[in-house]
Amino acid sequence: MKDYAQYCPVALASSVIAERWTPLIVRELVLGGRRFNEIDRGLPGISRSLLKQRLDHLERKGVVTRVELSHGRGHEYQLTPAGRDLEGVIMAVGEWAVKWMFSEPEPREVDPVTLTWWMSRRIVLDAVPEHRTVVEFDYGGDDPTRIWMVMERRETSVCTDPPGFEVDVVVSTEPVELMRVFSGITTYRDALASGTIAVAGPSSLTRALPHWFAWSPFAPAVRDRLAAGRPEPK
Repeated sequence: MKDYAQYCPVALASSVIAERWTPLIVRELVLGGRRFNEIDRGLPGISRSLLKQRLDHLERKGVVTRVELSHGRGHEYQLTPAGRDLEGVIMAVGEWAVKWMFSEPEPREVDPVTLTWWMSRRIVLDAVPEHRTVVEFDYGGDDPTRIWMVMERRETSVCTDPPGFEVDVVVSTEPVELMRVFSGITTYRDALASGTIAVAGPSSLTRALPHWFAWSPFAPAVRDRLAAGRPEPK
C-alpha cells in the first residue's frame, strides 16, 4: 500500500491499517486468531493469496510477527506490542459503528459457519463441562445446514462434517436469529421464549449452554445503543 505523502498521524496510521480487509484481519488477530487457517476462517470472501499479502504487509509494518512452531509444524502470527495496542482502535471503530450505523442483521450478512466459528472463540473456559461436549447447530433458512461444535476445556473446534462423536445438545435456529443473540440485540432467554431458538438435550446442558459463551465483544455497546432509543439510520 502506498503512503499518503502527508505529515499526519492519521495518514500514517491509514497507510498501515486502512486498506480493504486489513482492519478485519487485525480484528481476527485481536480476537485470538493465530494460524493462517484460523484467520482465514473468520474472513469469508477473502482470497488466501490476498490474506497472505495483507499479513506480509502487517509484518513489514511491525504489527504482527511470524513465530515458527516447534517440530516443523509451520508458523503462527502473533501481534507485536504495536499490534496489541490496536485492540482499543478496533473496539472503538466497532463501537462507533454500533452507535451511529446500527441496524438489524440481514441474511446476506450472516454466514452460519463464520458465526459458529466466532462463537467458538468466545468460549468461557471455566463454564464448559469438563467432559467433551458436542453441540449441533441446525440452521434453517434459505440454505439449511448443520454445523458441529466440539467443546473441550483445552480446545474447541468447529466441524462442517459430522465429527464422529455423539451429539449432546442440538440448537435449532436461523443464522440471523442466533446472530441477534450473539450481537446483543436480544437475549438468549428471550429468543427461547419467542421460539426463534430451540434447544434439545439434557436439561443440565441446555440450561448451562448460554453461560458457555461470552457472546460478541460489542454486545455491551449494542445494548447501550438500544437502551438509548436512537432511530436506525435511513
